[in-house]
Amino acid sequence: MPYADVRGQRLYYQDSGGNGPAVVFSHGFLMDNRMFDHQVRVLRDTHRVICWDERGFGQTEWKREAFSYWDSADDLFGLLDHLGVEKAILGGMSQGGFLSLRAALRAPERVRGLVLISTQAGIDPPEVIAGYKQMMDTWLGMGPIDPLVESIASIILGPDKSHWEPWVSDWRKGEKEDFKWPTLCLLERDDITERVSQIQAPALLIHGMADNAIPMARAEQLMSLLPNARDLVRVEGAAHAPNLTHPDAVNPAIVSFCTSLG
Repeated sequence: MPYADVRGQRLYYQDSGGNGPAVVFSHGFLMDNRMFDHQVRVLRDTHRVICWDERGFGQTEWKREAFSYWDSADDLFGLLDHLGVEKAILGGMSQGGFLSLRAALRAPERVRGLVLISTQAGIDPPEVIAGYKQMMDTWLGMGPIDPLVESIASIILGPDKSHWEPWVSDWRKGEKEDFKWPTLCLLERDDITERVSQIQAPALLIHGMADNAIPMARAEQLMSLLPNARDLVRVEGAAHAPNLTHPDAVNPAIVSFCTSLG
């Protein structure tokens, strides 16, 4: 199995290989590298596509302790070092976008471009954070019970249950204690809104019109703050994971953007 020993973690990853420009996809909360299978298929003939499992998810072996998205950005750079990749297009969905933005601030010389799916620079309103903390407490106390899992699946993947597997099955199999640190990372992240204007990398934004986790207004705000944002693709009918549920509406824009960067 492909693992990279990085900063005390064993990061699981998939690498299409090849000599094309590197594109690295970072997944959203409660997901893993598989959520980018549709994007790998359309990019692997022209690009080296790398997908990985972040701390707390998938097959990555991680320390059960507090961490931030700045730590995750450093994990990403450690993975790139392991793979001999100096510079890459960073694509991320939700928390994957959070860490990608921080990576672009941390080491701009290593970022050729950004594909930001369902992403924002700020933090959630207090009432939203309180609701998510209640979900966390329920998960830690009772495990991934059906009403909770179904609510989360609907937020991330939308009401069409055909998109829910294998994610819901995996959530039910996991250790409930493993939910704590990734959730705290998500809910206690810092607000980088005031720093986004420092990011000079070209950026493509993609957002679902039916995203109830991050309102479209947040994507529009991010678009206005990024100096070299090229487009905001609004995906009709998509919830929080449009690249997974609506790949036909998303992939042409991603391919065009990545190709334009050489």
